[in-house]
Amino acid sequence: MKRIILSILVGFLLLSAISLDVSAAKKSSKLSKETIAEMSDTIDKLTEKIYGRALLSPQDNETLIGIKIKLDNQMLMSSSTELAPLYYKAGNVYKLRDMKPEAIECYQTILENFSDTALAPKARAALESLGITVAAPAVSEDSEEDEGI
Repeated sequence: MKRIILSILVGFLLLSAISLDVSAAKKSSKLSKETIAEMSDTIDKLTEKIYGRALLSPQDNETLIGIKIKLDNQMLMSSSTELAPLYYKAGNVYKLRDMKPEAIECYQTILENFSDTALAPKARAALESLGITVAAPAVSEDSEEDEGI
């Protein structure tokens, strides 16, 4: 009987420790406002280079890829509307560099995860300018009844 109680107690303590580790990881993995501002500034500088007809260096390419990886990793943890502008800016840089698949991915991320932001219509227009047909979201019968249709 003591073994069973001891096993249950150890199991409970292990589960508590694991849940604390997961919640701590989620909190520590959230991008800080400073990091987001830094990423935004970096993307702006890359955009300026492109508009100035300067070639991006291999380091610039690595920086852009690093930003995209950070954004994607953050989206795995939690989606925050403050990421939408970064995805939009990154999509624009990819679009200007004729990196169509990467641009499409950025714009689609906005439509799928931030459809209620002001950037969603812009992302939709950007996708359409890339030749991607964007379907309007399906309207359920319940919402049609709510709207009096």
